[in-house]
Amino acid sequence: MNGNSVLVVDDEPDIRNLLQEILEDEGYVVSTADNAAAAQDCITESPPDLVLLDIWMPDTDGVTLLKTWQGSGALAFPVIMISGHGTVETAVEATRHGAVDFIEKPVSLAKLLLTVEKALAEGQAANSEGSGKSVVKRLPLLTGDSPYMKSMRENVEVHAQRSDTVLLIGEPGSGRVLFAQNVHDADPQIHGPFIQLRCDTLSTSHSVRELCGEEKDGTISMGYLESATAGTLFLNDIDHLPPAAQDCMRSAIEQQGFVRVGGNQRVPFRCRLMASARIDIQAAVREGRLDATLARLVSSESITLKPLREHPEDIPALLEAFVDWHVEEEGLPYRHFTVAAQNRLRNLDWPGNLLELKNLVQRILLIGGLAEIEVTEVNRALGVLPTRETSLMLRHDLPLREARADFERQYLLKCLAEAQGNIGDLAKHVGMERTHLYRKLRNLDIDLDKVRE
Repeated sequence: MNGNSVLVVDDEPDIRNLLQEILEDEGYVVSTADNAAAAQDCITESPPDLVLLDIWMPDTDGVTLLKTWQGSGALAFPVIMISGHGTVETAVEATRHGAVDFIEKPVSLAKLLLTVEKALAEGQAANSEGSGKSVVKRLPLLTGDSPYMKSMRENVEVHAQRSDTVLLIGEPGSGRVLFAQNVHDADPQIHGPFIQLRCDTLSTSHSVRELCGEEKDGTISMGYLESATAGTLFLNDIDHLPPAAQDCMRSAIEQQGFVRVGGNQRVPFRCRLMASARIDIQAAVREGRLDATLARLVSSESITLKPLREHPEDIPALLEAFVDWHVEEEGLPYRHFTVAAQNRLRNLDWPGNLLELKNLVQRILLIGGLAEIEVTEVNRALGVLPTRETSLMLRHDLPLREARADFERQYLLKCLAEAQGNIGDLAKHVGMERTHLYRKLRNLDIDLDKVRE
């Protein structure tokens, strides 16, 4: 979890709920309001780190509300405007009154995540004397005394002093993103933000615009390439890039520049580039899913991150580090795992790797209890986690409606585990459109943080 709080203000329930589901899936703490009055109450009670604000609302329009916040000195957070068809000019006008950006309906998942991440990164940079480095404490990826962990710490130090592109190979949750963030933080030459692009979120039809940005009616909308200027661009699961985006990415690297959609001026491409894949990307090249030249450009050096099951001796140190992180970042009560509880966890398979372990720690701390965490409590917590061996159980003691919901929950949890938390893979497997799938998961009270990467 990244801990940033986001307020979504929109009078359309479907849009409001969809944005909440997507952002919560990314680890944000999300609250919602359906009109300006409710938004004002939320701001007064607890100012968020970011606001997504719809322009057209029944009581007071978003621009008027924005002007009110700016005029009263209450605009202490970045605001991203949400605009429908025909309201782009109004959204641009809103930027003159304090909005940092705008997104258009229907909302693009990749555009939403980029815009939110960029707005928060810029706000954090402003609050940390322009350093461009995140003020959030990174998860303790490199904790442990195993030879593997020691080599990872050495790799971070080495690559923080170099500018070559690094490809990280590893299972979801094994620490690929965290490794890249640690290199970014340790590089003394980097002053821009860390921008992560989950390649499976790019839409096939608009991928070039989302990468390169757009110039329209005199307005510039930055894409991923430009947003990462002077910082780091991390291409997560690069083999999931749409073909047009692969061509665009290859050209930007080779020419060290790109042209925004609708523009004619070349923009320099100046950032550290890192990428990841779950398996050796040469397999994706052979299957025709990844351009061979792009694969070569992003893999001048590769590092393999081990799954947690291959270095279980680090679990005791990781448990202590995760407890400390949740206590410091989320204010949860400190508790300690007994040696027996640690050994219980050392003997598990951990298909979700480091993040599955972190989420287990968080869940136990949230429930609370005595200072010592015993094996019995660990077993109770593990009972709600899907595993690779989990079989589906039919409940004959429930009415049909409840039995069906129980089966659907078991089925989706098992499929999520097999998809390693990837919502795109899950949608393809179960044959559901992603928006409907998010709503189904929410209705069944399934927390994606327990199984996603």
